[in-house]
Amino acid sequence: MSGFSLTIHEHEHVAILGPNGSGKSTFIKTITRDCYPLWTDDSHVHIFGRRMWNIFDLRPLLGIVHMDLMQSYIRHPYSGREVILSGFFSSVGIWPNHEVTQAMRERADELLERLEIAHLAGRTVSQMSTGESRRLLIGRALVHRPKALILDEPTASLDIRATHELLEAMRRTASETTIILVTHHLSDIIPEIGRVVLLRSGKVFRDGPKAEILQSGALPELFAMPVEVLERRGYYHLL
Repeated sequence: MSGFSLTIHEHEHVAILGPNGSGKSTFIKTITRDCYPLWTDDSHVHIFGRRMWNIFDLRPLLGIVHMDLMQSYIRHPYSGREVILSGFFSSVGIWPNHEVTQAMRERADELLERLEIAHLAGRTVSQMSTGESRRLLIGRALVHRPKALILDEPTASLDIRATHELLEAMRRTASETTIILVTHHLSDIIPEIGRVVLLRSGKVFRDGPKAEILQSGALPELFAMPVEVLERRGYYHLL
């Protein structure tokens, strides 16, 4: 990525779209400090107003939902409640050095109820469907009340019902934190998201209000193919 510039404000809900190789994953990894830009005199990344971060201070401020994360849990007999509790420690599972308080347990149970997955509290991850585990990851990402929720392709591999349930769970969290959604699918963009950023070849191709960007004719140019966009009940779909 070269010549890339983008600012996302606190409490703003943004969707990031682009073809494969456009830089979406690199952008997310830059926010989470999994990768860093090459140093130049004019390059910088500010997260929550700070340029320099200790990664262990930054992690509690972010909630991450990534489809590959659940693979780390499947290898262990963690229960649904333990997966959510691990969000307090930015860890995979609960370890002997982690002190789980009663307040933490109550917060985890609150999210299990709100996300309508209380029945998963005692079930191990290997016994869950993909949709159930994805909602569990949202609970893990929100349990510590992060300043930003980052969702990377959250509905990938989900069926119609599981996708609907996950999007409803996302809508219920929109009032709590900033949402940054990275997706290939317009239908993932919940009505609460008001801004859309299109990436192409590592640069911002278009950036603006959702309705303006999605209905401006930018998508055919971005994907180099004819597309038609339909809006219905606050959701957008490709035809």
